[in-house]
Amino acid sequence: MNSASQLAIPSLIDNERLGVFQWRVLALCFVIALFDGFDTQAIAFTGPAILAAFNLPAGSLAPILTAGIVGMTIGAMTLGMVGDRIGRRPTIMLSLAIFGAATLATAWSTDTNHILVLRFIAGLGMGGCTPVLLALAAEYGPARYRGAIMTGVLLGLPAGAMLGGLLAARMLPVIGWEGIFVVGGVAPLAMLVVLALLLPESLYFRATRGDAEGQRYIASVLSKIVSRPLPGDVRFTVPESAVARASVRALFADGNAGKTVAIWAIYLLNWVAWFMLLSWLPTVLKAGGLPAAQAPMGTVIVNAVFIVCAIPLSFVLPRVNTRRLLLVMFAVGIAVALGLSLAGQNWMLVFALAGLAGFGVGGQQIALNYLIAGAYPTALRATATGWSIGMGRTGAILGSAIGGSFLAWGGPQGFFLALAVPLIGAAIAVLSLRLSPPTANAALAAAH
Repeated sequence: MNSASQLAIPSLIDNERLGVFQWRVLALCFVIALFDGFDTQAIAFTGPAILAAFNLPAGSLAPILTAGIVGMTIGAMTLGMVGDRIGRRPTIMLSLAIFGAATLATAWSTDTNHILVLRFIAGLGMGGCTPVLLALAAEYGPARYRGAIMTGVLLGLPAGAMLGGLLAARMLPVIGWEGIFVVGGVAPLAMLVVLALLLPESLYFRATRGDAEGQRYIASVLSKIVSRPLPGDVRFTVPESAVARASVRALFADGNAGKTVAIWAIYLLNWVAWFMLLSWLPTVLKAGGLPAAQAPMGTVIVNAVFIVCAIPLSFVLPRVNTRRLLLVMFAVGIAVALGLSLAGQNWMLVFALAGLAGFGVGGQQIALNYLIAGAYPTALRATATGWSIGMGRTGAILGSAIGGSFLAWGGPQGFFLALAVPLIGAAIAVLSLRLSPPTANAALAAAH
């Protein structure tokens, strides 16, 4: 087959506007992320009720929270590879089935050991779902919109957490903690029927199979995206990247070691603080005297502000100095943590500061990707991002594990004082980071 009869799938999609078919794919991806976010945070806003039901101290929640994060980490590492072998669509559906079934089964747990095991299993599905979901969404969008598409789909995670917090605040006294897990399990399992009918497979995946059936499938899907008629004898391809795969060793060579250590420290410490806050906030608020039915509202407010901030940040970040913006964010986060430690039972102030945490503790999740774009050349960027996120997931496990210990040690005040520590450490790491302006500007221009 000569090159004249070949067409690259990315170039065909990049030359088109977002059409109805693509919007449908992106909407399905967002809804899946919504359910993922709901189930990820389900244990956080039901935690106080579970502790009360089993008559346990706050620290007993730590292993359950940690089990879920560990499962998410393993799931992200393993199911991504499964997606490359069997396809994006079946992997997404498998992930949804795993976390839906495990979440539903949690409602019938008779002790916390059952909950711990089921949260680990649910974490496998939740962690594995996100990277495959993002890959599918990115493939169906034009390159010029890819950043906005991935940000939009990712916002389904905090939106789902916010939805879960609202449901828990309203319905927890009526349906109990078990009812929250029933909702969190039934919804994704029912979504499987919708996905079976409407979710397409990755065109990139089908193209790499090289079979005639796959080529017919690609032609059928592209006919719903591409405005011009496609030749009948064409072969659809996905060009291999001309950039050689980078190694982890390269992150420490050619003067990169200092900034790699600093960036890994920023990711690690920021995720410690973020997951410590998300996982424990309802329990901390209840321990401070807030009625259990209102405690999930803290999670709602944090995630709502995170969503509100994420959209303008995605447009502003390519145009500002990311290092300076991160310093401002960490300064806000430290002030929020100290303010919460002094707020006592002034609940209006507590909720206002919790909202600011959506920017000062969570907003860095959006900004850190741009920091990497300014720190490394194109050939190293994917490797740097992957390993930095790995450091972040380690921080997520630590944050989920240690929050209960600080709550047991110093009550709500001690918890919030402890929250300031990783934020201070991350701010110091940002200050230690040195980027040469030419490298940063070139990388940011390429990213934009």
